[in-house]
Amino acid sequence: MEMLHYDFMQRAFCAGGIIALLASVLGVYLMLRRQALMADMLSHISLAGVAAGAYLHINPTWMGFATAIMGSIGVEYVRKSYRTYSEISIAILMIGGLSSAVVLMSMNQSLNKSFSSYLFGSVVAVNSSELAVLMTVALLGGSFFILLRRPLYQMLFDEETARTNGLPVRWISLGFSVLTGMIVSAAMPVVGVLLVSSLIVLPAALAIRLARSFKAALLLAMCIGLVGVGAGLTASFEWSTPPGGTIALALLLFLMAGITLKQAMLKWRQAFNHQADKAVPGEKTGEFTRVS
Repeated sequence: MEMLHYDFMQRAFCAGGIIALLASVLGVYLMLRRQALMADMLSHISLAGVAAGAYLHINPTWMGFATAIMGSIGVEYVRKSYRTYSEISIAILMIGGLSSAVVLMSMNQSLNKSFSSYLFGSVVAVNSSELAVLMTVALLGGSFFILLRRPLYQMLFDEETARTNGLPVRWISLGFSVLTGMIVSAAMPVVGVLLVSSLIVLPAALAIRLARSFKAALLLAMCIGLVGVGAGLTASFEWSTPPGGTIALALLLFLMAGITLKQAMLKWRQAFNHQADKAVPGEKTGEFTRVS
């Protein structure tokens, strides 16, 4: 394909594929933990870090990365103050991150144009150093999910039982939050801050709707994420549209089509079973007898 002749598109597909695998797995865990909005919260905090980095003349990408990690640690501590209403911690930090970003951006109007790539994603923003950071995050994330797959699975459904069984729930939860922040900040160059949650939530939402087991949901989410990123980047190159928005729209179309197909199959199966329940062996009416 013509677009793969360009170095920036090769880096974008490589980065997008890595992010799709990581974000899709992360999304399944976040949705089952009822923390789907955590990705949105960390993206807003990361945006504040990018704004602070640009204002202080520090690398915005690295500042966004560091701020997202600090935000992920902060949410665990805020959750302790609102144990019954744990979602409030996400709302508080989201408001803080977005308001800080707006104030910092208003202090230097010349920063607004350069923020478009961080807000909406840009394939040309993926350089070699960012790709190296992304690969490092992928290695850490893959190791985390593989080595702690059993404790994580147990914590998904009952943290109290996991704590009773001797698992270090607090430290595992903190590590999971930090990893979430790292993945969110690493996804910024491809899908942008405002759409990073789409790559985390949408593949997982469709996979959980279609899969029959946890392992199947993980595998299906990764496949959907890869296909969505590939389709979105291809369409973005062909039609000169923002890659982040195009990827999000592709994943949204997949979700709508998958849910529609699932509902159609359920209705067909119910109709088939209803007809089969009416037919029992007995007097001949073809192969079955209709019960009056």
